[in-house]
Amino acid sequence: MLVCALALVLLWVLPLAWALATSLKPEAETARTPLRWIGSEITFDAYERVWESGDLGRWLFNTAYISVMTTVLTVLLCAMAAYGFSRTEFRGRRMLYGLVLAGIMVPPQVLMAPLFAEMVSLGLVDTYWGVILPQIAVPAMVFILVKFFEGVPRELEEAAYVDGAGRWRVFWQIVMPLSRPVLAAVAIFTFIQTWNNFLWPFLVTTDPNGMTLPVGLVNVQSSYGVRYAQMMASVIVGGLPLLVVFALFQRQIVRGVAHTGLAGQ
Repeated sequence: MLVCALALVLLWVLPLAWALATSLKPEAETARTPLRWIGSEITFDAYERVWESGDLGRWLFNTAYISVMTTVLTVLLCAMAAYGFSRTEFRGRRMLYGLVLAGIMVPPQVLMAPLFAEMVSLGLVDTYWGVILPQIAVPAMVFILVKFFEGVPRELEEAAYVDGAGRWRVFWQIVMPLSRPVLAAVAIFTFIQTWNNFLWPFLVTTDPNGMTLPVGLVNVQSSYGVRYAQMMASVIVGGLPLLVVFALFQRQIVRGVAHTGLAGQ
């Protein structure tokens, strides 16, 4: 088991280490053969050029704002939908829940054209909300939360109803606090997915001031051709915040997956 774990760690760490080493080489040595891990000197020119060639600060702010807002709205919307499916009986419930689950099997790329047309008709192109709104309805997260809510003892809610609490109060003061591990996992997964999302922000934003970090860095690279040191520096800059998030919240991720009941499925 230890050998397998070390092999997996190497498979993940080696590409990251190579990207970091390449970003610190002089550009002329990035494609030199035979390949070497360390160049003749360690230089931060690639990072300086990436910073100077684009509005990196603005792109970082845009990405952080969109990721945080998308995460908050996704958690709220999916939690309310999941609680409704797991606790409320209404006509057509199974059919509607089946449609939500069917959405898991639909590739997001299939929906890009109608979503873009909808954003155009609503006048949301080149706006934050044009990027955020299509990303907050996530069927997979609804499914995960439904599985968790089904494991919450109904006796706790029934006791609250006896004490005079309404459904909204039960949801906010009992169910949501009990769901912190899975909500944290859903939030982290959503944040990472939104931060890395390239295709939708690329389609719906044309103003450089409204671009997210992945879109802005790709535009910079395409403007100056393939420069491997700058490309790897862009990868490091774009991925570093996610590594920090994962390092800080890895315990919540593990606990959230374990509490959903999906760990062994």
